[in-house]
Amino acid sequence: MRMPKLTAFVTATAVFASALTLAARADEVHVLNWKGYGADEPWAIAAFEKATGNKVVNDFFNSEQEMLTKLRTNPGLYDVVMINAAFNDQAMAEKLIQPIDVSKITNYADISPDKAGSPMLARDGKVYGVPWVWGLTALAINEKSFETPPTSITEMWNEAHKGRVVIRDDAVEAVQFGAIATGQNINDIKDMEAVKAKLTSLMPQIKTFWSSENDWNQMVASNQIDIGTYWSGSADRAKTHFKLPVALVIPREGAVAWLDAFSIPVGAKNVAGAEAFINYMIDPGFYVEWVTKVGAPVSANTKAVAALPEDAFNRKVMGDPDVAKRIQFQAPITDAQREAYLALWQEIKVNVK
Repeated sequence: MRMPKLTAFVTATAVFASALTLAARADEVHVLNWKGYGADEPWAIAAFEKATGNKVVNDFFNSEQEMLTKLRTNPGLYDVVMINAAFNDQAMAEKLIQPIDVSKITNYADISPDKAGSPMLARDGKVYGVPWVWGLTALAINEKSFETPPTSITEMWNEAHKGRVVIRDDAVEAVQFGAIATGQNINDIKDMEAVKAKLTSLMPQIKTFWSSENDWNQMVASNQIDIGTYWSGSADRAKTHFKLPVALVIPREGAVAWLDAFSIPVGAKNVAGAEAFINYMIDPGFYVEWVTKVGAPVSANTKAVAALPEDAFNRKVMGDPDVAKRIQFQAPITDAQREAYLALWQEIKVNVK
């Protein structure tokens, strides 16, 4: 990376931070988020707290279902929650999150129109989620195991990798991955039997199921795996921050895309602090520093992406129109669909010893 260019944008954080001081009162901002996912970076929290006088108190979840449960059972505890946009509809329906006054979030104006206009984040003309970052569940490889990166999703079924393949232990993601492998739309699966058969045939290849970045990274660090499903931002962090031999592969068949957004729960005690926190998290200064120091998904803020070097992965590859044609963004699913996916996934998993 060309550091002089990045430094200018990182320095801009100081200017932005001074503006934040006026935006929020000194108080605690309770944030519900994935652990190790940008919003809890110690340097970022320190910068935000210094700028605003607000103290960040983090709590974490390991799945969207756990996130929803925490919102249901702890009304009024959280000021900010990070939600996969596909789950915003459920959170809105259950009145777990409240409308956001985006006029108080200055960086919102730079969110890309397609992300800001997502029907998953708004209802009745009101905004319930501020787009933060987006990324893919694609494939990642152990570079030690490949002379040339594969181009097809079928590589996971290659017997050369038997016992060295991993997949995330998430029913929805697994079924959607199976849909892509069978040439189907992840949001309109017509042939579930084909998905079941395809995933069943993958089970003899599987070493284990992963649930966290740490799981995946430890296995590749000890050279236990060759290939597996992984999040694009996680693959970037693995290579950038942990210096692991990891490369992301976006197969020609496509990949699952997701959009993460920040929302304000109903009953939040520090709405002003929440607005300031969200504004900080979508600011180009924070984003460039996050990418540089740790590795990150793609910002929903067009100015933040433009601040990266031209050859940066999140700008060059993730911004490639050819890649855009191959990805399918997750849409909300019903409780019945979720239960069906879970039942199918539990049945299939018993074939892994």
